[in-house]
Amino acid sequence: MHRETMSDLVAFLAVARERSFTRAAAKLGVSPSALSHTIRKLEERLGVRLLTRTSRSVSTTEPGERLLERVGPRFDEVADELAALTELRDKPAGTLRITTGDQPAESILLPALAKLLPLYPDLIVDLTVDNGFVDIVAERFDAGVRLGETLAQDMVAVRIGPNMQMAIAGSPGYLATHGSPQTADDLATHNCINLRHQAKGGISIWDLEKDGRAVNVRVEGQLVVNDIAIVRQAAIDGLGLCYLPRDYLQTHIDAGELAPVLEDWCPPFPGYHLYYPSRRQQSPALAAFVAAVRYRS
Repeated sequence: MHRETMSDLVAFLAVARERSFTRAAAKLGVSPSALSHTIRKLEERLGVRLLTRTSRSVSTTEPGERLLERVGPRFDEVADELAALTELRDKPAGTLRITTGDQPAESILLPALAKLLPLYPDLIVDLTVDNGFVDIVAERFDAGVRLGETLAQDMVAVRIGPNMQMAIAGSPGYLATHGSPQTADDLATHNCINLRHQAKGGISIWDLEKDGRAVNVRVEGQLVVNDIAIVRQAAIDGLGLCYLPRDYLQTHIDAGELAPVLEDWCPPFPGYHLYYPSRRQQSPALAAFVAAVRYRS
């Protein structure tokens, strides 16, 4: 790839994200007219129109949106790695406070920390497990873990896991007695194990989707708990159907202790991300942590 194309892509990403030549030009330190000329040259070189310009707004075309989605994260990774290299001139030390749910703590963070902590004996990671939504600024956390589709727009997000999929499952004994639901509406006749949010106290809704039809189901059942490990065990024990991340149930599905149902109602969705307020505030300790947990497909 020519060096000129690389710089033109940086210009395109700035305009596509800011949706304004004026704001993007100010961010890049160039004039709007020069920036517009750069984008036109890139479009001519590629042979496709990337941006739709009107007197009031700028938006991406379909090829432009594809380029933004595919290339943007790659440039962000390069920027993050360069920033990490610069900040790691000083040895990471001190205490990092991280808030996370129990599943990503066990499946993602602990394996990464097993490699990271021996490298930096002066680094302390303080993990707080909380499955609710935590305001990391107000609670003075350095970063938090959350599903990608629930991230606030003003946060820096780093992908730390693959796409996920929920699963509805019950024990073979439960399904033999009560039958398997065939549609989302059939859940109304089943004993479903409800999960209560630790922070807000509300009951989790089962978000299902099939063929473009989204259904938010408030299920009924005899058991309500606030811990996903207990939900899983209750399902294994035949107390009802559970609704949990597929990978959290997979070992028990493979062992025949649980059987998934309504699989076509549980499409994939964005997985876990690490989020924090600003790259400018990233300490050497946080930079090392981000590099350790970043997901690489």
